[in-house]
Amino acid sequence: MRVVFMGTPDFAVPTLARLAQDGHTVVAVYTRAPAKAGRGMSLRPSPVHTLAETLGVPVLTPVTLRTPEAAAAFAAHRAEVAVVVAYGMLLPQVILDAPTHGCLNLHGSLLPRWRGAAPIQRAVMAGDAESGVGVMRMEAGLDTGPVALEARVPIAAGMTAGALHDALMPVGADLMARALVLLERGQLTFTPQPGDGVIYAHKITNDEARIDWTRPADEVANRINGLSPAPGAFFEADLCKGSERVKVLRATPTEGAGEPGTLRDPDGTVACGVGAVRLAELRRAGKGGSASGPEFVRGARLAPGARLG
Repeated sequence: MRVVFMGTPDFAVPTLARLAQDGHTVVAVYTRAPAKAGRGMSLRPSPVHTLAETLGVPVLTPVTLRTPEAAAAFAAHRAEVAVVVAYGMLLPQVILDAPTHGCLNLHGSLLPRWRGAAPIQRAVMAGDAESGVGVMRMEAGLDTGPVALEARVPIAAGMTAGALHDALMPVGADLMARALVLLERGQLTFTPQPGDGVIYAHKITNDEARIDWTRPADEVANRINGLSPAPGAFFEADLCKGSERVKVLRATPTEGAGEPGTLRDPDGTVACGVGAVRLAELRRAGKGGSASGPEFVRGARLAPGARLG
């Protein structure tokens, strides 16, 4: 099929690669403009941008799609369908209507649960037992369109948002590939989303990242794992050279009691409002790698009873 692809981060890369592999004619790729990144703050193209150049596909990085010029340029591609995966920009109706078969979105949740910007992180933070991906036909509303296909992925105990993200990527690519086969045959059917069960996955804010040890242990662990690897849940503590911020990348709930935020043992177990969590992986500010709970406690020279703020 004649396809316009719209996507930006790593999550979208396997789907673009699969479209090219399956022989679809990707006439253009839309992605976010290169952004400053790294210590040198040099402009870095998005992962989708990089792959598109490797594939020899024209890349467009408009700052808006809400001008007559942008609409005309999009229509000129004469696409049969647009495939959208984490593009990062809302599409106006004139863009949604331009391809012959409209725009298909690969969304990282089981709709209508977790519509919005951060479905993968929110699913882990909420302690959901499963997540998934779905192919829907896009409408003007935020993730409100009818769904054609879904695939479910269990969220294992202790799974981080990063691990779930990586598990969903190939599943999503396969699902979109199947959707285009059915679309080409005229066999892709859509079912409206139910009105019940709608939950919005609001964008993650830095204010959510500080660990609140007064919460029950399962909530604390879910938040830590759901914010890993980015932005990363954190606490502050007096370490060898004064107060330091430490990111916690993985944690598991466990039994235990004590004043919330108090280190209970050399293994990195911290008391919560109910129960305790074992800190499985941490990263200190300015350090390149991560450490296990026991490694962190030894390196920071912490003793049981130390307070983690």
